[in-house]
Amino acid sequence: MANVVRAALVQATWTGDTASMVAKHEEHAREAARQGAKIIGFQEVFNAPYFCQVQEPEHYRWAEPVPDGPTVTRMRELARETGMVVVVPVFEVEQSGFYFNTAAVIDADGTYLGKYRKHHIPQVKGFWEKYYFKPGNLGWPVFDTAVGKVGVYICYDRHFPEGWRQLGLNGAQLVYNPSATSRGLSAHLWQLEQPAAAVANEYFVAAINRVGQEEYGDNDFYGTSYFVDPRGQFVGEPASDKSEELVVRDLDLDLIEEVRQQWAFYRDRRPDAYEGLVQP
Repeated sequence: MANVVRAALVQATWTGDTASMVAKHEEHAREAARQGAKIIGFQEVFNAPYFCQVQEPEHYRWAEPVPDGPTVTRMRELARETGMVVVVPVFEVEQSGFYFNTAAVIDADGTYLGKYRKHHIPQVKGFWEKYYFKPGNLGWPVFDTAVGKVGVYICYDRHFPEGWRQLGLNGAQLVYNPSATSRGLSAHLWQLEQPAAAVANEYFVAAINRVGQEEYGDNDFYGTSYFVDPRGQFVGEPASDKSEELVVRDLDLDLIEEVRQQWAFYRDRRPDAYEGLVQP
């Protein structure tokens, strides 16, 4: 019998406040559950605007603790209600002066499994993230969930192949990549990099992008979120480039083993020859 997981993602427009943004994602999650989804993931810093278009101290107000802050606590209740695994990207404050771009992973029974902190932090026009976030310091965790082994890689991370590989080496079957990327900057890479990572590391990837323009800058987030399989093929069509959308797709996890036997990339790795890759 095929090992098929019905998975979901949400690309959303900003509502103007955290309460309505969280409520909207809860409704998307409930709809995904009605469609039979067993896991769902949201976009980068899903409960806030993409405030990194500017560098202003007022935006530290969006930060909250993980896992004990209000949003992750509420998402744990949602996971219990829907019976779904939930990937929850938020702006995390660990202690005064310690802020991270983080995603919590919650199991289908509401258990908090842990968090991933974004490693690679951009600092370019419209993406002033170093003003807010410290680089991630928790490694490349893969979480043993009710649907399988799930990892997270956040937005700008996707340009760096090393983390994709480490997630594969750590056993990931599905990697959620919550993002906020805009038209013009690197749009031509959006449908190249994640499929290439899925092929190179032989797992599924859920690529999530925001959609629309928001109040703090000119970035035009172009959506087109999608699932891609270990052969680099889209699972169904990508989402709209202009509208909010819930995407639900069936992922046949047995394809991972099939591809790994056929292409054998892990067998033919040469870690003994790669020392230069980690030299500064």
